[in-house]
Amino acid sequence: MNRRTVIQMLCSLAIVPIRATAATEPGAAAGTREAIVPLELSDAQWKQRLAPASYQVLRHEATEPPFSSPLNGEKRKGSFHCAGCDLALFESGSKFDSGTGWPSFFQTIPGAVATKTDFKLVWPRTEYHCARCAGHQGHLFSDGPAPTRKRYCNNGVALKFVPETAS
Repeated sequence: MNRRTVIQMLCSLAIVPIRATAATEPGAAAGTREAIVPLELSDAQWKQRLAPASYQVLRHEATEPPFSSPLNGEKRKGSFHCAGCDLALFESGSKFDSGTGWPSFFQTIPGAVATKTDFKLVWPRTEYHCARCAGHQGHLFSDGPAPTRKRYCNNGVALKFVPETAS
């Protein structure tokens, strides 16, 4: 690791707000989403409900290999839902190609995710989870595009894509 990388990491820590778990995103308008009722299942129920890779990511905070998700190339209109409980987390208009190998978004659907501080790599990172089932989705970084400058770096196996239906 070189000096520039260390400085960039330290700068990103100062910019990314680290906050306790909350069910709503800052700036979300009141009443934009009905109250989310938590989904609590036993470990055995989650294991039965999820594919093995999704189970490891959603329930045990694993990370899928980069560039392994077919959702990286998903460009249709629609929404990205939690693979554990089907809660809509992101609209397709907020997806962008970050070049990291994981589906990335600059904004969530208000109230869809909760955050917490993760110290697994020694320095603190902001981890985010589905607000309904607490399934691990990924990490939040401050190097995304305008207008938010956020990058929600998501595990593809933690999501499912729901295409927009023609009305």
